[in-house]
Amino acid sequence: MTASKPAPEHTPDDGHAHGRPATAVHAGGAAALTLGALGVVFGDIGTSPLYALQSVFSADHHAVQPTHTTVYGVISLVFWTITIIVSIKYVTLIMRADNEGEGGIMALIARIQSVNLQRRWAQVTLIMLGIFGASLFYGDGMITPAISVLSAVEGVEVVSPSFHEWVVPVTLAILTVLFSIQRFGTGAVGRLFGPVMGIWFTLLAVTGLVEVVQHPGILRAVSPSYAIAFLGEHGSTAFIALGSVVLTVTGAEALYADMGHFGRPPIRRAWFGLVFPALLLQYMGQGALILRDPKAIENPFFLLMPHWSRIPVVVLATFATVIASQAVISGAFSVTRQAISLGFLPRLTIRHTSRSEIGQVYAPAVNWGIFVAVVALVLGFQSSQHLASAYGIAVTGTLAIDTILFFVVVHVVWRRPLRTAVAGAAVFLLVDLTYFTANLPKVVHGGWFPLLIAAIIFTVLTTWQKGRQILTANRTEEEGPLRGFIDEVHAVDPPVFRAPGTAVFLNANIDTTPLALRANFEHNRVMHENVVIVSVVVDRVPHVREVERVTVDELGYGDDGIVHLTAHHGFQDDVDIPRTLRRASKQMEGSIDVNGASFFISRMTIVMTGAPGMARWRKKLFMAMSRNTSNPVAYFGLPDDRTVVMGSHVEL
Repeated sequence: MTASKPAPEHTPDDGHAHGRPATAVHAGGAAALTLGALGVVFGDIGTSPLYALQSVFSADHHAVQPTHTTVYGVISLVFWTITIIVSIKYVTLIMRADNEGEGGIMALIARIQSVNLQRRWAQVTLIMLGIFGASLFYGDGMITPAISVLSAVEGVEVVSPSFHEWVVPVTLAILTVLFSIQRFGTGAVGRLFGPVMGIWFTLLAVTGLVEVVQHPGILRAVSPSYAIAFLGEHGSTAFIALGSVVLTVTGAEALYADMGHFGRPPIRRAWFGLVFPALLLQYMGQGALILRDPKAIENPFFLLMPHWSRIPVVVLATFATVIASQAVISGAFSVTRQAISLGFLPRLTIRHTSRSEIGQVYAPAVNWGIFVAVVALVLGFQSSQHLASAYGIAVTGTLAIDTILFFVVVHVVWRRPLRTAVAGAAVFLLVDLTYFTANLPKVVHGGWFPLLIAAIIFTVLTTWQKGRQILTANRTEEEGPLRGFIDEVHAVDPPVFRAPGTAVFLNANIDTTPLALRANFEHNRVMHENVVIVSVVVDRVPHVREVERVTVDELGYGDDGIVHLTAHHGFQDDVDIPRTLRRASKQMEGSIDVNGASFFISRMTIVMTGAPGMARWRKKLFMAMSRNTSNPVAYFGLPDDRTVVMGSHVEL
């Protein structure tokens, strides 16, 4: 029963994210946010060196042979892939397209929803495309924890092959701990993991630099001519290798989706100041190692480390891969929260874990749902190499969809020239679709899993959206306009009986009549002496000042005992209707008897009909989802002994 304010329009040049104070962040706060971002946002992309190049040169029949030409070509592809997709597309461009500080593909959908395109079908198509991209992100979010932690724990096999049988049990134990601590919030996790990731990226940079200094010729790989020559000379093998090269940018969408947790500036500072240079040095170091010793393709990351350090590095890598999992898990929380606010999911339990950042949330149902899928993946695939065959299709699909939606925002929301948007989209789509096509062969080798997950989630999201639209239209028609109802009450002859006492009716829509109030009037021909209609609006700020908390509307009839209250709450404020009414009573000079009031809630009973609009099986799915929404009595803090739930039937 909550309503939300429409998102204000803003340009990409805003100095701060909406919903946050416009005051400057002091140096200590900026450093803390940057460290927190390092601990949450970059885990996924930061652990790709564990398995990316190993996957390119893996010993199967499609493997790239480690020759001088191929190694230079692959490292050149890695350099330009990270530069174009992450540094330019995401960090420099797409992160400017936030939705009041929130990032991720849902933010792009919200921006497109905020404008009316000339062709309605085009807007619907873009929104559906965005929803499918969000669904692919969930598939990515399930594979990342499995492949990241597995690849780190497998490092013990470099030390001693006898540890092989312990890899899966240890991986499952680590993942169980990771998902168990999510309830403490991404801020706490970031403070815990930030220093670890600082050490991790320093390790990547130093070990890579040591090898590069010994073989500086690898620096020539920054020239795109090596990548072009590799693709031209090695044909289909090079094209298939692109499916593994793209593993170097897994986490780019998570980086964008996690923007609401820390804000844009801390993420940019961490990326350009540490993460980007560390990754480039590490991949170049691995390339130099493979040139020096082609047998290093068995595990170039761990073989790059001095022998004495491999056990400590395995431990550190395990911590880093736990953080890699954190990046996509927290991203999934953000996407879920935005999906709820945009009407694609029912109201789930979402807990805010920070008293200052709106984006830091925990969604228990999402957390444990991903955990179950991750455990199934680990048990099903058993190794990171097998999982790599399933990885990439969801990532590249999301990359391409983000590009399309972003440049639509550039043209229709920011009103940049069409030729500029088309040119930009063409450049990035050429890259995205090349990698997507290279990953298509993976579908039969495990890539079907993220696609299956995406199809299921896409069905759930679109079913809830469509069913909600139908129910809202039917309910609005049944409720009728509030002011028309008040006119009807005053026009009835003889006057309606006004029972003593105060009745409080909750209603999501500010302009319509609560069904419980209308039913009481039409069936019982009675109204309470004092009627208070309350609509809750959750603003995108941590707290709303008490003087701004309640807006009173007497509905045009002055002191007749019927008023409408709009109760504003911050996202960190508890939604407590009785407490809100006490504040309003003081504002209205004690006219509301809160302690003796009765509270009325309209609970809809959905009646499935043969009306067009949705298939019968989708209506059944919608009804099942609606039965699992959170309890409104507990959510609004209503007293159980004075709350009356009045049922109403709404057709679907």
